[in-house]
Amino acid sequence: MLDVQVEDYLKRLVPTRGKQIEEIEAYAKENEVPIMDLVGMESLLQQLKLIQPKRILEIGTAIGYSAIRMAEALPKTEIVTIERDEERFNVANTNINSLGFSKRITILFGDALDLAEKLEEPPLFDVLFIDAAKGQYQRFFDLYSKKIGPGGVIFSDNVLFRGLVAQDNIENKRLRSLAKKLQTYNQWLMTHPNYETRILPVGDGLAISIKKG
Repeated sequence: MLDVQVEDYLKRLVPTRGKQIEEIEAYAKENEVPIMDLVGMESLLQQLKLIQPKRILEIGTAIGYSAIRMAEALPKTEIVTIERDEERFNVANTNINSLGFSKRITILFGDALDLAEKLEEPPLFDVLFIDAAKGQYQRFFDLYSKKIGPGGVIFSDNVLFRGLVAQDNIENKRLRSLAKKLQTYNQWLMTHPNYETRILPVGDGLAISIKKG
């Protein structure tokens, strides 16, 4: 993870996102809605611009921030995103519609663990972005990696979990359990025979897994 001063410096360099985007960021902060860290978000968008995916699947819409940022950065890309919290789903719908992205962003309501088989068959997605319940990352990966074609990329956010994955003595039981699950997930990713993975210490940690074949 980046030094706080360096991270603050990078945030100051990020171009303004426009009034509506910054209002979504302010809403997330005020209502304690977890959205992707600004530096991590900008890093993800830059990589997506290099990949130029036609279709992105996102696990964890929250209030639509990441999906909107991706749609804005990639004007030819279709995005399907899944959210299980009804209140956040409704806010996301409002945000997506108000910014004019309803034709390119499809938001599905429900638990991602239950919706995998209900997604349409090919064409496959080019990118999978996992940013939901951290304790379920491996299950999300197993379920939805099947919907990514060869050469596709899977991004997993928050894999450094505020640096807790590098600590051995975490007093809080819930945090200790989540850190352990992410440690296991990261190790599993790095040794997965079908993917080549690297973890970038930006935001809260971003794993990038490229599907072989």
